[in-house]
Amino acid sequence: MPRPTTPSLSGDGLAGVWRLVSYHDLDERGARHTGPLGPAPEGLLFYAPNGQMSVTMMRTSAAQPGDQTFNSYAGTWRRVGDRVIHAIDLAPDPAWVGTEQIRELVLEGNRLRLYGTALIGPPRRRVLSWHRIGWGVAD
Repeated sequence: MPRPTTPSLSGDGLAGVWRLVSYHDLDERGARHTGPLGPAPEGLLFYAPNGQMSVTMMRTSAAQPGDQTFNSYAGTWRRVGDRVIHAIDLAPDPAWVGTEQIRELVLEGNRLRLYGTALIGPPRRRVLSWHRIGWGVAD
């Protein structure tokens, strides 16, 4: 059952439509690795001002058997300082539903970097870079 939304605060800077620029992993030594969706994934992230959110990403390169080709989830979001919390209501894996995924964030105008831990595969640090393409302006 969906949780009530928490409206974003005016000036939080995140509300908008974001296009994925890059997606990679960092191992425990800080070495960069191709992310689970290959070297050039596409994706859209929606942060609505009313607290709803949705993210959809896909592989654009040829996949090998067992490769991840698509990922998405939806729910609500709230910003707490330098973090954004995604409360997941819909996901391809039922085990994700009801969880809160915390992402560290760096917001620089219309550029957003989110850092988190892999939900799939080895426990690597995920780095997703986004560019705002719609709804609102940067603070």
